[in-house]
Amino acid sequence: QVQLVESGGGLVQPGGSLRLSCAASVSIFSSYGMNWYRQAPGNEREFVAAITTGGSTRYADSVKDRFTISRDNAKKTVYLQMNSLKPEDTAVYYCRMTRFGYDYWGQGTQVTVSS
Repeated sequence: QVQLVESGGGLVQPGGSLRLSCAASVSIFSSYGMNWYRQAPGNEREFVAAITTGGSTRYADSVKDRFTISRDNAKKTVYLQMNSLKPEDTAVYYCRMTRFGYDYWGQGTQVTVSS
């Protein structure tokens, strides 16, 4: 059974940084596209960042130049480095793993940006 386990969330002050990790239990991690989404209270889940099997990246406009997505295929892990955090970045962050015919989500990790 495929599992995605996020970690690294927490409470941080505005302007601070966090790095989220998402570890996958899957045999061929390198064949999956990896994504981060987030959902704030009362809002719909929204796209944050994506990285393809070839390493190409894409970001939501709201996080561009502040967040960086990366992957380590040997460790079967995707990361989200979040810098210059703002209160509006507060949300539950979810990892998503996709390839044709497959779509898996993690359980989420809370990120709170507050002074």
